[in-house]
Amino acid sequence: WPIMSASRLSRLSPICQRNSLARHFMASSRNLLSAPALSTRSLHTTTRRRNPGEAHFGLTNILASDAPPPVQVSAVSEEGIMLEDGLLLTGATIFLDGKVFLWDVPERVTDWKREHLAMFEVCVPKPEILILGTGNDLAHPPPSVKSYLTDLGIQVDVMSTRNACSTYNLLSEEGRRVAAAMSPLVSKRWARPSASQ
Repeated sequence: WPIMSASRLSRLSPICQRNSLARHFMASSRNLLSAPALSTRSLHTTTRRRNPGEAHFGLTNILASDAPPPVQVSAVSEEGIMLEDGLLLTGATIFLDGKVFLWDVPERVTDWKREHLAMFEVCVPKPEILILGTGNDLAHPPPSVKSYLTDLGIQVDVMSTRNACSTYNLLSEEGRRVAAAMSPLVSKRWARPSASQ
């Protein structure tokens, strides 16, 4: 509402003056014109409070409904897969829901079985896309593995590990529900320490 001068308010028509809304407007306008201007401002501060779902003391709430930040790959080499946080993964791994899992899988992709990907049967929510990184070269897993994942409602993309890491980074930055199962570029055999050592 525009503020009117007192002389202009007195010239309002008698019909308008009888209207209760107009009388209220005229009274509040007169009060605004006669009120002294405030020359001071006050500042109100409060202490910071934590949200109920916020992590305390560096702990993570595993039951929280917020999506964790995605795992991001910074480099792929013959030594392994380097993550953004500096962690070097030298063996086969699965990236799922912002977490990294070590993956016990045969070196040759053709030897993979549905049991090696059974974790996707129980995870909730299921990823929209599973990217299979098959090492230095593209190698297709057995058809039974792909049909098993498709029956779970998961789209499967198979590519070399370098391309799989790039595709995974891109899709996770877009906010897609994506998972990745990666074999290293060079398979490494872990030797068990002998009892004499």
